Amino acid sequence: MRNIMIFAAVLVALGTFMAQMADKLTPAPASANAAPRKAPEETVAQAGSRSLSIPPDARGHFQTDGRIEGQRIDFMVDTGASLVALNEKSAARFGLRPTPGDYKATVATANGTIKAARTRLARVELGGLVVRDVDAMVLPDEALSENLLGLSFLSKLKRFEYANGKMVLEQ
Repeated sequence: MRNIMIFAAVLVALGTFMAQMADKLTPAPASANAAPRKAPEETVAQAGSRSLSIPPDARGHFQTDGRIEGQRIDFMVDTGASLVALNEKSAARFGLRPTPGDYKATVATANGTIKAARTRLARVELGGLVVRDVDAMVLPDEALSENLLGLSFLSKLKRFEYANGKMVLEQ
């Protein structure tokens, strides 16, 4: 279990590093600082499959809105995160309030080692994409400023890729 948590932490750190490198390599649009975040573009790619295209924000990160238990939630797509990671404030909005005894998992983050509570989300929606039974973790608010959409969601899709300057998710 410890090795899995260390591996997850390394993946999170690698994802953060890759995002920072993408920031340096991707020129920001001239109006990036003044423009509000655009909604993801949803398209139907082929019969029976759905696709979601997420443009980068001014920092080069892929931010999108989703739903858990019908409640709207902001995510940053993080291909370096093993699991969906939620901060306590966001988790509480849809009724998930871990007790102190639930924080049994040790997670190494860029801000140090912290305790997290494991959970499973019955349904996560992103645009027209719906994924069921998604493993997740709840982290203290001070340890996680943005909710992360990690591989426990992404790996259940048909594909996810960076293409033409956008993150493309297909189900």
